[in-house]
Amino acid sequence: MSPHLTQTPTHLKFLKISLLFLFSFAFYLSPCAAQTKIGLLKYSGGGDWYANPTSLPNLIKFCNETLHTDISPEPTVVEPGSRDLFSLPFVHMTGHGNVVFSEQEAENLRKYLLAGGFLHIDDNYGIDPFIRREMKKVFPEIEFTELPSSFAFYLSPFAFPTGLPKIHEHDNKPPQGFGLFWEGRLICFYTYESDLGDGWEDPQVHGDSPETRLKALRMGGNMLTYVFTGK
Repeated sequence: MSPHLTQTPTHLKFLKISLLFLFSFAFYLSPCAAQTKIGLLKYSGGGDWYANPTSLPNLIKFCNETLHTDISPEPTVVEPGSRDLFSLPFVHMTGHGNVVFSEQEAENLRKYLLAGGFLHIDDNYGIDPFIRREMKKVFPEIEFTELPSSFAFYLSPFAFPTGLPKIHEHDNKPPQGFGLFWEGRLICFYTYESDLGDGWEDPQVHGDSPETRLKALRMGGNMLTYVFTGK
């Protein structure tokens, strides 16, 4: 990792302000404006970045119908080293196995997050050791910290008084939500032992109850609301 990456250059600070304004404004758009797009991260290393193919379209549909957002129905597939990252306010990442970021990809992902972007990592069971290793390439100087149940997106627009909900069972472990913060802003949310994406999938895929799926969708709605509005 290049030494200059430990600082936020002036041009990135300007870009960060611009992107945050743009993303917040774009979340609730007029019908004649272009729709907001969100992304799905296509990474290297052999892990199944494409897992849960119906999850993001279903989450988008829920948010558009329930929260009156105007998000494009299909997510944009984007690679971590691509300039296209910077047109996406929110990028989702999932999988079961290995993840590898090249030095260029780690640098680009870091710039994207410092400029106002947001990354959601959803552990689909098995990604944990790999994503923790690779995110250290992106931010070697900060650690994931567990978010308290009082954190903003556990509270509104749907209340989750005990924090992150448990959606899909694997090892009888409690669900945990971890965050990376930069200058007081949450830039990455890592959901572990919850498997929100399974709950967003079509009902016949995992056989989750309607109540469980609704919890997952509402949690996703809270997350997107927080990302786009800051509250």
